[in-house]
This record gives sequence, C-alpha cells and structure tokens, in this order.
Amino acid sequence: MSTRDQRGPEQGDRNVDAASRALGLSTGWSVFSYLIAGMVAYGLIGWLIGRAVHISLLFPIGMIVGLAISVGYVIYRFGRAEQVSETQVSKTERGDDR
Repeated sequence: MSTRDQRGPEQGDRNVDAASRALGLSTGWSVFSYLIAGMVAYGLIGWLIGRAVHISLLFPIGMIVGLAISVGYVIYRFGRAEQVSETQVSKTERGDDR
C-alpha cells in the first residue's frame, strides 16, 4: 500500500480545508489591493488636475471617488455569491445535508 492509501479521509478533509482557507486569503488580498489601487490611481489623477488648476482639494476628492469606484467594483466582482435556494437552507436547518 502506498502512503496515500494509508492516510484515510481525514487527510483529504485537511487538504480541502487548507485549499478553502487559501482561496479566502487570496480573495481578501485581491479586495484589499483593488481598494488601495483605486485610491492611489484616482488620488494621483486628482492631485495632477488639482496641481494644474491650483485647487488642492481635488486630491482628497479624487481619493474618495477612487475608493467609491473600487468599492463598487469589488461588490460587482466578489459580491455575486452563489445563490442559495430556500430548499438548500431548509435542508441545512433540519440537519439533512446529505
């Protein structure tokens, strides 16, 4: 028998849990980077325009606009979770998740 056959189902569950955690961590870093990148990009645009027209208030306005656009994009991209039907919820509440 190989060592893979001797591990049993517990090792497979650990691998699935680890993969799930890694996917969640990757998603979290993606969301964080989108938020920071939006603030930096639109803040830079606001700073450049504000510097050209001598209105320093455009820098923080650009950062806020960039953050708002980033939040909207994150909701659009990651907020579309799989739809859970009522039958799946009721089965889980009853404990019948086979």
